[in-house]
Amino acid sequence: MKKEECCEEFRQTLRQALGSQRKEDKETWWWNEQGRKVLGVSSGKRKEDKETWWWNEEVQDSIQRKRLAKKKWDMDSTEENRQEYKELQRRVKREVSKAKQKAYDELYTRLDTREGEKDLYRLARQRDRDGKDVQQVRVIKDRDGRVLTSEESVQGRWKGKVL
Repeated sequence: MKKEECCEEFRQTLRQALGSQRKEDKETWWWNEQGRKVLGVSSGKRKEDKETWWWNEEVQDSIQRKRLAKKKWDMDSTEENRQEYKELQRRVKREVSKAKQKAYDELYTRLDTREGEKDLYRLARQRDRDGKDVQQVRVIKDRDGRVLTSEESVQGRWKGKVL
């Protein structure tokens, strides 16, 4: 379905449904029913983009100061606020680099011990198990290259039915 057709179908279905629903249930219904039908359903899992196991309080404080400086610069776009934000940005990069290096050095030191060797094998087994998880399909497309969102269409595609 083309983008415009999808948007128009969504609008029409929403208008029809909102006319027949009780006022207090409209918002809940919209998210639960039409959101699923037209937009699909996410896996519900939060994506972890950054590894943060090595963060310490010093890094977190620096990042918080940088965020506040960014908000200050966004509200009042002066050259002084920009320079303050840029300086904090550079400082955070240095602190992150130092904290990361320190954490890796400690990890390597620990891996040289007997307990560290056990941890290494435990991590390897865990990664092996994680790689074998094929129970959940992230994305499947039909023959025309469109992403299938409904469970029935995905199952039909796996069974080899023409969709």
